[in-house]
Amino acid sequence: MAADPELVNANLDEMAAALSKADPALIKEFFFSLYTPAEADEIAKRWALVKEIARGRPQREIAKDLGLSLCKITRGSRELKKEGSSFRKMLLLAGVEVPEVLPKRRQRPAAPKTAG
Repeated sequence: MAADPELVNANLDEMAAALSKADPALIKEFFFSLYTPAEADEIAKRWALVKEIARGRPQREIAKDLGLSLCKITRGSRELKKEGSSFRKMLLLAGVEVPEVLPKRRQRPAAPKTAG
């Protein structure tokens, strides 16, 4: 079934407004009611990956430690680096220190050229 942008936006707006008025314990209870255990695990890992990127940890280490694909790590990194990033704003609201300029991704050393 195709996504319905109008339905998505209306309901996310409504949930965001309700969450902004709720205390953290109620929000956590709501999340555990809303998500399956696998979904809660995925959401928690995505939040963790963004915190680790902000701390400057290498993407491959994050992927290995959290059991996530490099695609998810790269997406999180891209989102965090966007101007006006909602990831950055949410991390700051959570009390996570986020550097103004995130460390550049470390490049893997080039393989030595072989004669031939």
